[in-house]
Amino acid sequence: MLAERQITVLNEQERLNWLRLFRTENVGPITFYRLLERFGSAGKALDALPEFSKRGGRAKPLTAPPVGEIEQELKALHKLDGDIICACEEDYPLALAATEDAPPVLSVIGNKDLLPRQGIGMVGARNASLNGRKFAEKLARELGQSGQVVISGLARGIDTAAHTGSLDTGTIAVVAGGVDIIYPQENTQLHAQIREGGLIVAESPLGTEPIARHFPKRNRIISGLSSGVVVVEATLKSGSLITARMAGEQGRDVYAVPGFPLDPRAAGPNKLLQDGAILIQNAQDILQNINSYSGHSLHEVRQAESPVTSMASTDQNEVIEARDLILQNLSYVPVTVDELVRSCHITIPAVQTVLLELELAGRLQRLPGGRVSLIET
Repeated sequence: MLAERQITVLNEQERLNWLRLFRTENVGPITFYRLLERFGSAGKALDALPEFSKRGGRAKPLTAPPVGEIEQELKALHKLDGDIICACEEDYPLALAATEDAPPVLSVIGNKDLLPRQGIGMVGARNASLNGRKFAEKLARELGQSGQVVISGLARGIDTAAHTGSLDTGTIAVVAGGVDIIYPQENTQLHAQIREGGLIVAESPLGTEPIARHFPKRNRIISGLSSGVVVVEATLKSGSLITARMAGEQGRDVYAVPGFPLDPRAAGPNKLLQDGAILIQNAQDILQNINSYSGHSLHEVRQAESPVTSMASTDQNEVIEARDLILQNLSYVPVTVDELVRSCHITIPAVQTVLLELELAGRLQRLPGGRVSLIET
């Protein structure tokens, strides 16, 4: 996330630069913000990509997608009556902006007025039971009638029921692919209805087909937009439990609907309840908790990386020395940035600069909790 979120009105060129930088290989959300902090604008960061990636050991300097390609994406999105929202802009949801790895750019189609409203995430099994779907739809309807926006992932099962129940009151669908890609196909009509009265949100470019690795990224947006997340039915290995974990790490409340112990779809919510989730039986249970919002979570709120410190004046000799030390201390097993700073005895700006170079070179990955590790090649 941005160190201190300041609302900025971007001109069209800089908005294009934001999207172009975010669509660049190896530039994830945290790296995006580090680049912005280091260079002051997306345009200047784009100019620095080749040299920075070369310093990190990349054989062929990293370059951003062609301007024409990004212009075409924006043009196609506008044709669908959609737009992008950058993390520094007023329309960007404050709750999501406060998360560690908030998407720098969101693509949206529909009613953007839903974004600043308080919302509840609802997730669960794709192969949900009839009773599970009926309960989720009723819960979503009652939450919506009480002023809550219902947020889910437009998957079959519980997600579909949650959106259906809240169509009339306001629903946000966060999709794993592009905002224009309907998945699953059986939700074609629902997708159209949400476009008309709700909001569809995506981090991925237009035309992106959803694949497995996109779903955890999608899930952290669902929880990031929400003040709390409800799990209705889910197996122990389901993506819904990943969403619940992310919600806990983001300091959101986690709610679970108990189920019959012999039903595998009850195993996930029941385990969450054992771990400290809030048991709910109806919408009123959630609304009462919201009125005295606690930030209750299953885990301690994730600690972000070391405090953001300006890298603009980093001494290059120090960076050269730091590079060798950091590479000696990094491995394929994740460590926190704080641990690197302590063990290497070098300044935070130098560490951040080297990590930035390595990530742009495709040699380092960032993980939740401010951890980093080398990438196996």
